[in-house]
Amino acid sequence: MTMRFQGTEAYVATEDLTVAVNAAVTLQRPLLVKGEPGTGKTELARQVAQALGLPMLEWHVKSTTRAQQGLYEYDAVSRLRDSQLGDERVKDVRNYIRKGKLWQAFEAEGRVVLLIDEIDKADIEFPNDLLQELDRMEFFVYETGETIRARQRPIVIITSNNEKELPDAFLRRCFFHYIRFPDMETMRRIVAVHFPQIKDAVLTTALTQFYELREQPGLKKKPSTSEVLDWLKLLLAEDLSPEDLKREGTSLLPKLHGALLKNEQDVHLFERLAFMARRQQGR
Repeated sequence: MTMRFQGTEAYVATEDLTVAVNAAVTLQRPLLVKGEPGTGKTELARQVAQALGLPMLEWHVKSTTRAQQGLYEYDAVSRLRDSQLGDERVKDVRNYIRKGKLWQAFEAEGRVVLLIDEIDKADIEFPNDLLQELDRMEFFVYETGETIRARQRPIVIITSNNEKELPDAFLRRCFFHYIRFPDMETMRRIVAVHFPQIKDAVLTTALTQFYELREQPGLKKKPSTSEVLDWLKLLLAEDLSPEDLKREGTSLLPKLHGALLKNEQDVHLFERLAFMARRQQGR
């Protein structure tokens, strides 16, 4: 049976995104998803698993993560300690091998979705160290002399925030998709999933302010989808009307802007612009 992803009630997937997911599934290649932080890359993997009715394994990569940890880790220190204590466990080396997420995905009874989240956080060699394992869907365990092969090829979704360039050899093995920031109409659909009760006039005013803020030249960190959802939640909690959202005087900052702007440079940018606007009016 062919598995096809069409999005879910809780996740608005654009047509090009659903095409990318289904192409990666058909080709049996990892889907590499890039995009701004907060555009739903990690959530995509969870929604694909839910839509296709598959279990999910999540491997969240950090700056200290090594590729080997995704396969397995051998705890030689514990084995040495147990041997000194005369523990019977030392006779079987398997007692000291901790299976990684790839091993768990390979040995699963059925197909699973494997998320490798924020691969660009790790060392530059990290993607290269996984090339063969993701390509051949097998790896060798030196301590036991066995080869672990995937019973069924997992659906692999890899996310990147573009903090580092990924190696060409790794990119060749992936199907690539860049999640563009949602346009106004797509954002309305996303908001409708989370806040179906929001009044259209409030939403129009809020999103107009949001996109004006995002498009301001010189902004260091543009607010993301997750941040606009937080902001709208606050606006609803305060029960603000479109009139309440009007900016006072020459202030260019929207109400409760702390949910949208996350560093002092960007706040200062809008304060400077407001100061310049006041000077222009005073002339």
